[in-house]
Amino acid sequence: MNFTMIDRRAVLGAGLATAGLLAMPTVLRAQDKSLKIGVYGGYFKKSFDENIFPEFTKATGIAVESIAEPTGEAWLVQLEQAARAGQAPADVSMMSQTSTLKGQSTELWTPIDEKRIKHYGDLLGHFINKYPDGRVAGIGAVAWYITLVTNTEAYPTAPESWAAFWDPANADKLGLLALVSNSFLLEVTAKTFFGGTNALDSEEGQIKAFEKLAEVKPNVRLWYRDEAQFEQALKSGEIPMGQYYHDVTGLAAADGQPVRSTFPKEGGIQDSGNWVVSRASEKADEAHVFIDYMSQPSIQGLMSRKVGTAPTLKKETLDLTPEEFAAVSSEIEPIIPRYDLYTSKSDWLNQKWTEMIAG
Repeated sequence: MNFTMIDRRAVLGAGLATAGLLAMPTVLRAQDKSLKIGVYGGYFKKSFDENIFPEFTKATGIAVESIAEPTGEAWLVQLEQAARAGQAPADVSMMSQTSTLKGQSTELWTPIDEKRIKHYGDLLGHFINKYPDGRVAGIGAVAWYITLVTNTEAYPTAPESWAAFWDPANADKLGLLALVSNSFLLEVTAKTFFGGTNALDSEEGQIKAFEKLAEVKPNVRLWYRDEAQFEQALKSGEIPMGQYYHDVTGLAAADGQPVRSTFPKEGGIQDSGNWVVSRASEKADEAHVFIDYMSQPSIQGLMSRKVGTAPTLKKETLDLTPEEFAAVSSEIEPIIPRYDLYTSKSDWLNQKWTEMIAG
């Protein structure tokens, strides 16, 4: 997962908290069975501790000890080092797509038996992360969207395409994420101008995308790392267009701010994280019960309502109202980041990004 989500979840404060639920202790007591579960920290962990884990324990009798994961790839490194010593800091972890792929290279993840996941067939295909030989390494835990956002006072009509970023009329008006690996603007460029993200399969295609993306630079006012800075500038109209998180923008709009989130015709960017099981864990049975529970339509709906995440299951299986679904997701086919490139060509992509885009 793009770990800036930790900060934005923290910023949401009590906006998504469940009224009337008492805060539960991090360790939820049950008689016999237990699981250590690593989740993203801050507000995100608080939401799980209050809204998700108590219901799981009530339903299954399995106690949960939740662990706040460190940011970036530090958690992957910790899990790998611990597994070599036969230890599991967490049995199940919420892991970014890129880190899931990197963990595959050392067989860090215990394969998940899809026969033990009742709604496996209802999962959207891109939320199933597989080893090269077809074993399931991870199953989609949560997802979220980055969309095209605008200030409604500056743009009374919503743009229809990501191509608006390249429009000369928008000179010096854009706020874009600052890194190749969290903006996913190469994928946006490929989908908008080159027919799809498979245009990035070759180095030649990647260079073409970089060259096209470089044309957007005169329109960029801010390459941002601090999300709060861009959010404030979007609300005030100082930077009236850019890319940002769909759910956060929707909350700001509901709060009366002059902002909107648009899913362009090419699709919003859908990022996500997986549930994975450490090979050092001795709780594979309990882990399967947990992943099965979290993959139920009712629980995916609960997370959309209480945590603000997009569901990982097919829409027709969910109990979300059209309004609830629209608050976190879209039926337009999404742009899926090319996580494979961020594992196999990370240094080269970062170098080209610095040289051609944000340097």
